[in-house]
Amino acid sequence: MAKLWSGRTGGITAQAADDFNASIRFDSRMFRQDIRGSMAHAAMLGARGILSDGDTDALLSGLEGILRDLESGALSVDPAAEDIHMFVEQELTKRIGEVGKKLHTARSRNDQVALDLRLYLREECDTITALLADAIFAFLRQAEQHSDTIMPGYTHLQRAQPITFGHHLTAYVMMLLRDMQRLRDCRGRINQSPIGCCALAGTTYPTDRVFEAKQLDFSSVAQNSIDGVSDRDFCAELLSCLSILMVHLSRFSEELILWCSWEFRFVELSDAYCTGSSIMPQKKNPDMAELIRGKTGRVFGDLTATLTMLKGLPLAYNKDMQEDKESVFDACDTVKACLPILCGMLDGMKVHKEVMKRAAQSGFINATDLADYLVGKGLPFRSAYKISGEIVAQCIAQGTVLEELPLAAYRAHSELFGQDVYEAISLERCVAKRQSLGGTAPESVKAQIAWAKAELAAYGFGGTDR
Repeated sequence: MAKLWSGRTGGITAQAADDFNASIRFDSRMFRQDIRGSMAHAAMLGARGILSDGDTDALLSGLEGILRDLESGALSVDPAAEDIHMFVEQELTKRIGEVGKKLHTARSRNDQVALDLRLYLREECDTITALLADAIFAFLRQAEQHSDTIMPGYTHLQRAQPITFGHHLTAYVMMLLRDMQRLRDCRGRINQSPIGCCALAGTTYPTDRVFEAKQLDFSSVAQNSIDGVSDRDFCAELLSCLSILMVHLSRFSEELILWCSWEFRFVELSDAYCTGSSIMPQKKNPDMAELIRGKTGRVFGDLTATLTMLKGLPLAYNKDMQEDKESVFDACDTVKACLPILCGMLDGMKVHKEVMKRAAQSGFINATDLADYLVGKGLPFRSAYKISGEIVAQCIAQGTVLEELPLAAYRAHSELFGQDVYEAISLERCVAKRQSLGGTAPESVKAQIAWAKAELAAYGFGGTDR
């Protein structure tokens, strides 16, 4: 395919250089955005009298035809083209003649590619946000079912205090809601039009950048033409948002992997989201959770690649910036693949409530409540803490638990202990008493769920069954 930039160089490059330089393999996915941007540009050129009405109509009609044919499959992107922008322009010229060459008036590929990428990533933000809402609702459905299911809460991977499973799941809801907020904030900064910045210095033509921005539903325009074409901080920001999101998906996946092991047996994942072993017939492997955990590193790599590419670039545009697309495309694709899998695992997950409760009973996780019991009797907390620790040590030495230790043994440590100590340290009461805002009591968990649903509704996502 002939090179539209030939002139200064003659357009004669080695085949290896052509292959190395080309981006059509990955930027062809932006054909809709490229054509839509070109149509807005053509409309602006016509509205400002830079092109005649006839030329404008011919450009718009030709672009509409190319879009229609690409979407229907009647036209395929030429893999020999340098990039999607060149392909569309050359196809347009082929169809409508010399008028097609007027499309690039008052435009550079520098602002054109920045425009296409912002349009594309804006849509990706919307898609990922909707998938994220689905994941949040999946967490909420399980949290509602298990607002009173007792399990051990952990610190340092050691049993710490009794909590409800609904409380644990709702923690992830809050994380994912912040991820949604970050994505929406990032979308706002993506939604800034660079078209009209041209190569870097603007243009001598009487263009109307605001007109083009409105045509493309941008909220604002880049205020500096150099900045408009030479930075990809919006890519880095989106990759950062996606990396943090994947951290949260990976942490939950790690817990699923632990919980469905025979050592825990807190949950069992659906067969639909597990695999078996080629040699060990007893195995049921949480491969989907492991893949989410593994793909997290992939997204981190995309972020690192982009930051590294950008860090040494002088202003304005440099060809290095072509490397922005594969990384951000890959990260978006990866996140979009992971979120539905997570939803499927959550919805198909069977919770072993009795196993969770037995684990909570065997870890002395009501020791804090034992100390609080003594504080309620008038003992200073530090003194109560010491006595409770001594009682736990005694239980371990005797192979018993707090609930089964005789009252006489308690009173040997402090005469403040009465028969009511057993009610005070029951797991159900330990959980029910923690009614503070954000706490683990069932009523508190229900309040957290209601708050999360209100947040989702404010973002335009209502109901629980998306």
